[in-house]
Amino acid sequence: MIELIPAIDIIDGKCVRLTKGDYGSKKVYDLNPLDFAKEVEILGYRRLHLVDLDGARSSHVVNINILKAIAGSTSLQIDFGGGIKSDADMEAVLSSGAAYATVGSIAVKQPDMMEQWINRYGADRLILGADVCDGHISINGWKEDSRQELIPFIQSYYDRGIRHVLCTDISKDGMLQGPAVALYQEIMRQFPDLKLIASGGVSCEEDISALNNAGIPAVVFGKAIYEGKIDLKQLIHS
Repeated sequence: MIELIPAIDIIDGKCVRLTKGDYGSKKVYDLNPLDFAKEVEILGYRRLHLVDLDGARSSHVVNINILKAIAGSTSLQIDFGGGIKSDADMEAVLSSGAAYATVGSIAVKQPDMMEQWINRYGADRLILGADVCDGHISINGWKEDSRQELIPFIQSYYDRGIRHVLCTDISKDGMLQGPAVALYQEIMRQFPDLKLIASGGVSCEEDISALNNAGIPAVVFGKAIYEGKIDLKQLIHS
């Protein structure tokens, strides 16, 4: 059964969602991040995907206090991403209660630093952020496209021991038009033992079922919750 991972994206301490990573399209929801996390745990979810969007477009982690509050008040396994650009950022995230740190930009621009983190913290605590647009990896809050192609990028870190990969199809993100199932199937075909987390486009329970039927190990979803397209209680019992 596919692992279900609700998501919280944070700007200025509030739950928001973007469309295709465009900060100008942000929609702020009347949800307290900590209250939402507690609700998720009560319903029976074990994981939470927490994204510091302020950090993603800056040079450092910003919303560390929200991570501390959720980690200190729930037993959720939190994967935290956004703004992890230095040793100090990584140490702060992992010492503040995150079970996993999601790293994208540094993995592209400073592979030596990423390798140091793998050696220091272990590959199992790091999630490779593979945000893809037209087959190439995007970085720095999706504001910059790199020349790295998706499959060789994953391969380079697979060879270093990374098995957790969060892949977001930017063209699907926030659109509520269905996920890129074929893309995720291709990744799993290339890396059968990868702990792949699909992200982007999930609009309903049927989308999650499609990913499950395709053999995708895990899925992150957020906007469909906030827009009332997915009932978290119904989903976990279905």
